[in-house]
Amino acid sequence: MSTAAPALRPGAVLADLLPAATATRARVRDAALVGGGAVLTGIAAQIAVPIPGSPVPVTAQTFAALLVGASLGARRGLLSLALYALAGMAGLPWFAGGASGAGGATFGYVLGMLLAATAVGALARRGGDRGVLRTAATMAAGNAVIYAIGVPYLAFATGMSLGQAIAVGMVPFLIGDAVKIALAMGALPAAWKLAGRRA
Repeated sequence: MSTAAPALRPGAVLADLLPAATATRARVRDAALVGGGAVLTGIAAQIAVPIPGSPVPVTAQTFAALLVGASLGARRGLLSLALYALAGMAGLPWFAGGASGAGGATFGYVLGMLLAATAVGALARRGGDRGVLRTAATMAAGNAVIYAIGVPYLAFATGMSLGQAIAVGMVPFLIGDAVKIALAMGALPAAWKLAGRRA
């Protein structure tokens, strides 16, 4: 029985290249990927730097969530981030800075990451992670989804105006987002090139 990576095909994401000879093995593989994506996001959330004047820290969490979506695809990405969110809501201290529970000022970003991983996964299935410019657009779209949920939630939870929430919950993070997008622009297309050589 061969364990070589399957040939590249349209609509594939990086996780699809992992071999699974039977339907049972495919389910086990997918469960491990979903759990691993949740753990990766939880670990990345612990890399947190406070921003003076903002209740939202800079973290590696959003980058991990977008990579999970791009690598696993929409369905597994959604499940992975849902597992991350549900475990944190249940008390596992793996939201940013070791926080847990629902309803905090930054919980909207967690919900945004869940939707962003799904959107990025759907774009990746359409080749959104296979070229530098397409990857940049895919990651930018994912970040936009996170802010579209996180910023209004921040305003609601803290009583800020929407303008204030944008000023403290989005603007300080745009340079960091650009750096994360640049990293993804290098990493994801390079992973596809490597996979293409091995296929």
